[in-house]
Amino acid sequence: MNHIDRLIDLALEEDIANGDITTQFLIDAQDQCTAHITAKESLVFVGLDIAKKVFHRLDPQVEFVSHVKEGEEVLAETKLITLTGRTQSLLTGERVALNFLQRLSGIATNTKTYIKLLGKTNTKLVDTRKTIPGWRQLEKYAVRMGGGYNHRIGLYDGILIKDNHVDAAGGILPAVQKARKRASQFIKIEVETRNLKEVQEAIDAKADIIMLDNMTVDEIKKAVQLIQNRSKIEISGGVTKENIKELASLGADFISSGALTHAAKSVDINMTFLSSF
Repeated sequence: MNHIDRLIDLALEEDIANGDITTQFLIDAQDQCTAHITAKESLVFVGLDIAKKVFHRLDPQVEFVSHVKEGEEVLAETKLITLTGRTQSLLTGERVALNFLQRLSGIATNTKTYIKLLGKTNTKLVDTRKTIPGWRQLEKYAVRMGGGYNHRIGLYDGILIKDNHVDAAGGILPAVQKARKRASQFIKIEVETRNLKEVQEAIDAKADIIMLDNMTVDEIKKAVQLIQNRSKIEISGGVTKENIKELASLGADFISSGALTHAAKSVDINMTFLSSF
């Protein structure tokens, strides 16, 4: 069983435990119905396969028809999915399925907003590790569906020497040297810098990527001139919808923002039961 399956099972266990007593008390086991899942606001739709897995965990006989594509932008009142099957199964799975859809679509919608503000540029918008514990794979998937890119997935697939690493290792140069000595030649080494002095140290250490963390626009301009294409450049910290276009004009390769995930609001998606038979 993969990570996503375990997460779905945990969500169902959390919500149902020993049984959905309201549904069991009110609805006959043989009752069948049809229901629609609908967008109640404009959004980027993400989570189709997850929602399907939720209902099929409860009842493999539930019929599941999607009316839009994964990652598609839709308007309010767009019908997203039609479900047909046992009424008990649809009622019991409703909240868990909607929680996944609302959260993932919210992240994709938020990311798409940033992408549109970014405009036409060579600078890529990337996410961070600021995700809900256990949800990282899904949240980073939603970022991609919204048009963004993933930074490293976790601590295991990329070297990012942050300020605390630098302080603990005795400086940028020794930190990079230690990492370079042990890392595969295929792994890029990124260094977080807090000022122009550290930028120069990262250049001297031949870092592959230099992160400019929480710098002013003037500092970023000076840093870009200092680096002169000797490494890739990432702007991070203080990225907002109001300043992202200006930041993208400064010549960096990447802009990273934790707000793509941690500040995303769940969008409004509901499920309406149409008929019983």
